[in-house]
This record gives sequence, structure tokens and C-alpha cells, in this order.
Amino acid sequence: MSGGTGASAAASRLPEGMSFWHPATLLATWFGTGLLPRMPGTWGSLAALPLAWVAADRFGPYGVLATGFLLLAAGLWASDRFLRRAGDRDPRPVVIDEVAGQTLACAPAGLDPVAFALAFALFRAFDILKPWPIGAIERRLGGAAGVMADDLAAALCTVLMIAIYFFVLEQVHVFL
Repeated sequence: MSGGTGASAAASRLPEGMSFWHPATLLATWFGTGLLPRMPGTWGSLAALPLAWVAADRFGPYGVLATGFLLLAAGLWASDRFLRRAGDRDPRPVVIDEVAGQTLACAPAGLDPVAFALAFALFRAFDILKPWPIGAIERRLGGAAGVMADDLAAALCTVLMIAIYFFVLEQVHVFL
């Protein structure tokens, strides 16, 4: 992208005829986070962390899950609208999938900072590397469902790993 700053540079990365202020754009790009330079998925995941932390603090793990599933539902709608305009299978500015997935991935971490950081790192690894079945899910579904489903699968894999982390941690405490 050449020159430009602020909203004009961000707007140049949006699909033709789609306003930044359209509700689908705001949600799909998570209020412009997906328009940040370079690694938009990582920015989206980072943007989810304060939301997940507040939900965990106020409402516990079920509140984090509820928040994540609400984001997932909103993401299906917003990414569908965005994809229709973009004509792309998974446009880089769409990060609502990372926001929803990262939020879900943080559910078992509670307010444990190490588990929270581990949830971030594991989710990003699963989302970037897309090991089986994550990559297969994205390829098979396509559209908004494919955009959202691979991040849901990455979140589920992360939740499993966080559960193993807490299990091992508990076992270590038994021996101390």
C-alpha cells in the first residue's frame, strides 16, 4: 500500500463500496484492528485478550464462553457480509474470527496470567500452522462458516492443551 495515513489508508484496504462505518465492517475488522499493518490475525487475537480477561473477572469461565459464542455468531454475520463484497475466501482484514476464537481459547485460563499467555500463544500457533483437522475444516467449509470454523477448531485445541496444562500443574503440586 502506498502513502496515506489514518482512515484513508485503512479504507483503501476495504472491499470496493464498503464503508468502514458499516456495522459488518466494524465487526469483521474488529473496529479496525484487522486493518493494522502486517499480522492482522495476531492483532485480532491481542485485541481479544482484554475482553476475555474482563469477562473472566466479572462472569467466570462461563461468561468467557458466552462472550466467545456471541462473537462467533456476530462474526458469522459480519464476515459473510464482508466476504460478499471482498470476493476473497478469507480476507486479511477480517479478524472477528480470531477475536471469537481467542476469547473461547481463554475460557479455561481463568485469571491465571501464565495460562492466559499460554492460551494466546497456543491459539496463535494452531491458527497459523493449521494442523489437521483445523486446516481441513477451513478448506472444506469455505465462506463465512470456513472463516469462523477454523478458529473455533483452533480454540478447541487450545482449550484441550490448557486443560492438560492445569492437570499436569495439579499433578506436580501433589508431589511437592
